[in-house]
Amino acid sequence: MTDFAPTVGVSSTHPKSMPSDHAEIPVWNAENWFYEDWPVGQKIRSLRRTISEGESHQFNMLVTDIHPYVQDAIFAETEGVFDRRLVAGAFVFSAGLGLVATNCINAFSYGYDKMRFIKPTFIGDTIYTIRTNMEKRPKYKEMGLIRASYEVYKNEGELVLYCEHLQTVKYNNPADFAGKTEADTNGK
Repeated sequence: MTDFAPTVGVSSTHPKSMPSDHAEIPVWNAENWFYEDWPVGQKIRSLRRTISEGESHQFNMLVTDIHPYVQDAIFAETEGVFDRRLVAGAFVFSAGLGLVATNCINAFSYGYDKMRFIKPTFIGDTIYTIRTNMEKRPKYKEMGLIRASYEVYKNEGELVLYCEHLQTVKYNNPADFAGKTEADTNGK
């Protein structure tokens, strides 16, 4: 296994709107990694999280997802393919990615690719996520592009969701990437 830098409490923002002795305390889960700090090949695994009926229902109500497979127990149990209610795929996606999300102040979501719902997730299933930094490349004058895979598993290792997350991340030293961005190499 390759050693990578620690991920929590390394650095902090220093807001001017609070007492200075408070502003000096590292912010939990608020990394300030730069593009150069994201090692390709790094894997992290989340804690596990059991999906309850209440939160599944609450998510469905927030997004107005009243499909019988996620909201109607009688339908799901008597007429449904799976004999029980599903957790909405959008919730599995949101909760699964949230488990490994960071609050890096230099990273911005660019989009998601290759999202697939591999197997159903049911109320009471326990999920966890593995994120792998796949690749990175200079993209803009001030920011590079990072691609990471997210694999959401349920229970004891059954893959239920796969996607790839693209993020733009600020360079620590933009001068190091001058002439190397997509715009530079594509002649634009």
